[in-house]
Amino acid sequence: MRDSTEGEQAEDKAVKLSGCEKTLSSGAVDKLQRFDANCQWNIWLPRDISTMTNSCVVIPCSFMYPSGIRPIRGINGIWYFGQPYPQLFPPVVFKSLTDVVHESYKGRTKLLGDLNQRNCTLLIGNVGTEHSGRYYFRADIGGANKYSYPDFSELKVLDQPNIDMPEEIVSDVSLDLTCYAPDNCPDMTPEIQWMYTDYLPDPEFSSEYVEESNTAVISNTLTFTPRPMHNGQLLGCRVYYPNTTLVYERLISLDVKYSPRSVWVNVSSEVMEGSSVMLHCEVDSNPSPRISWMFGDQELLWDTASNISLPLDDVTIENEGIYTCIGDNGYGLMNTSLYLAVKYPPREPIVNDSMTVVEGTSLALHCNTMGSPAPTLTWLKDGELAGSITAGELSVLEILEITPQQTGQYRCLAENEHGRASASLNITVEYAPVLLEESKCTVVREGVQCVCVAVGNPEPTIEFYLPDLNITINETDSRFNFYAHTDGHTSTAMIKLREKGERADNSGPAVNVHCSMYNIYGRESILLELQQEKKYMMAVIVGTIGGVAVIAFIIAAVRYVGQNNKKENGNPRQDVVLENPALYYSAVKKDKQNLRKKVLKTELLGSKFNSILEETTGEDGDYQHVGSMAGLERQELNYAALEFIGARPREGASGKGDDGSNYTEIKAK
Repeated sequence: MRDSTEGEQAEDKAVKLSGCEKTLSSGAVDKLQRFDANCQWNIWLPRDISTMTNSCVVIPCSFMYPSGIRPIRGINGIWYFGQPYPQLFPPVVFKSLTDVVHESYKGRTKLLGDLNQRNCTLLIGNVGTEHSGRYYFRADIGGANKYSYPDFSELKVLDQPNIDMPEEIVSDVSLDLTCYAPDNCPDMTPEIQWMYTDYLPDPEFSSEYVEESNTAVISNTLTFTPRPMHNGQLLGCRVYYPNTTLVYERLISLDVKYSPRSVWVNVSSEVMEGSSVMLHCEVDSNPSPRISWMFGDQELLWDTASNISLPLDDVTIENEGIYTCIGDNGYGLMNTSLYLAVKYPPREPIVNDSMTVVEGTSLALHCNTMGSPAPTLTWLKDGELAGSITAGELSVLEILEITPQQTGQYRCLAENEHGRASASLNITVEYAPVLLEESKCTVVREGVQCVCVAVGNPEPTIEFYLPDLNITINETDSRFNFYAHTDGHTSTAMIKLREKGERADNSGPAVNVHCSMYNIYGRESILLELQQEKKYMMAVIVGTIGGVAVIAFIIAAVRYVGQNNKKENGNPRQDVVLENPALYYSAVKKDKQNLRKKVLKTELLGSKFNSILEETTGEDGDYQHVGSMAGLERQELNYAALEFIGARPREGASGKGDDGSNYTEIKAK
């Protein structure tokens, strides 16, 4: 633990004695004698040193210790491999007190320096690559004065020489290649030769010996100017020790960089739309270039290779233009272009999106397309010509103050000798409600029936307003018989009032009805015209006569059956007794209603609404309308009711007596 503490203290002192370290790093060993006590523990040795395998190496070393320490029995020292502290049990390289060392260093190490002179220089012979690593020195001054120096010398054992060459060898630029060999074995001095230089243009050789920090390196530099033809050529450096069998060689392959020298592509051509074409490009350069096919500013395909092909399938108008092949390898670039022409019919035009606008808005509809030759452009609205025919790639159709009638589909048609294409859009015009002429009030038997028909976009909402009563009637009001229907942009509403629309002073209706219609673009309220019932008078007459005829037929049939029954039973003749008058009344009334429906249906066959009028009859004979009433004047038919006069009452029943009549009187209520 003490050694470890001493080592940590020495490290701290080494940091503080930077000036002393600089003096030691000068390599002058004799200057160690001039250091004062302030230098404390310190050492000098080369940070890096190298040698060739199977040769030797000398690691120069000088050390210091505090001047206040006096060695008692001399100075001893230990060289460690890998770690400086004995607690970590590093391999022992050399030990002055004994020859016990690590197995891999037996017979290989020798201390060349005198420890008492503070010289710790070490010789390692017959080194191998396994001896590469860090070497540390530990001084033993005596007693507790032992210190492991943290500085180290890193040994590199080489099995071939080093060749210093630039990261890039560029064509037509002078090149220096230097081969190095360490010279740190005193008994062996290496020599250097270059191999395979016969094909180089005017090669030059120069040798140099460099010694730094007591380590030595010899070098030989080959100088020449490479050409693209030298790319891939082999060169070698040989290091050998005279009078020995030790020979070391290293081969390199020249990687001469040069910019693209040629770019070849197809010649310009014309193709038809829908066909296929292959564009080829080949580039000569080193390194292999990045070849890219460009269409304008757009890169279509790229690869790092010597050649590349661009396939174009199903060629369209968009493929027409200039195609450029660019070869770029970082040392230069070259490009070649071609023009590809495409024959084609017009492309699908580009038009405005479908839109919804407000009445009175002005529009400009654009139509863009391409074709070869230039197409003619025609605007159509719902199949009809809507503007002038133009030639070119752009046509503009202007619509000023659009009206609801201009709602529809607008199509742009492009044509040339190779074909045609078109595109369409829809324009929807929104507008305030407009009252249609079908809107009016009609006097019917039960009262007044009012119909209001309005058109608008969005479809209008309809309400009825009775100014005399200050009442607004709509679909939320359950007190009145209100009906509403929407068909597209047309809205229809109807109400039926029980009061008669009679004129009091021939100046106006007793019941005033206003039709109020509105949407987001406006609201309008209009007094509905009152009309008398005329249209279906003939139907009423025919219905009444028909009903009477049916009832007479039924009475005759009943009498006939009764007389026959009386004859068959042998009973004397007596007046007809109606066992269940209500049953006959119901049947007759039902037949009458069916006849009435047929009459109404006949009247309405020509109506544009083409709807079926349905009725449900209650005890009082009133009806409720079901179905569309758009534009329909609803008329009431007066039907005939039956009263059985003079019929014999049943026994025990009270009623009128027989007046002697043999028939039942039909009265119209």
